[in-house]
Amino acid sequence: MTAQILGIVASLLTFVFVFWLLRRGSLQEKYAVLWLGVSGVALILAIFPGLLRWITDVLGVETPSNLLFFVTIVLLILVSIQLSFELSRHEAKIRRLAEEVALLDERLREASRREGE
Repeated sequence: MTAQILGIVASLLTFVFVFWLLRRGSLQEKYAVLWLGVSGVALILAIFPGLLRWITDVLGVETPSNLLFFVTIVLLILVSIQLSFELSRHEAKIRRLAEEVALLDERLREASRREGE
């Protein structure tokens, strides 16, 4: 029973923390949806612990903790891939903007040189 209460409290705290980050503007909605979904599933599994046992039986997994660890690892890998994609996209944008600023700076210097002549 203690593990069940701990799971419920942890998932509710995660839910509240994600909403708090959203309200502060520290977390974008597209990322919050994932974490709200994860905390919602964790809350459901904490409230109904027999559900995880049923899912493991249906999938043929030996123990529920193995399924939980596998799903968690897959989820973390997918989040890492998605964040790597976002980081690469932002790095490309930053590089392009830096190049545009350098070109504009050069044009400005050349224009000021022409006015000085």
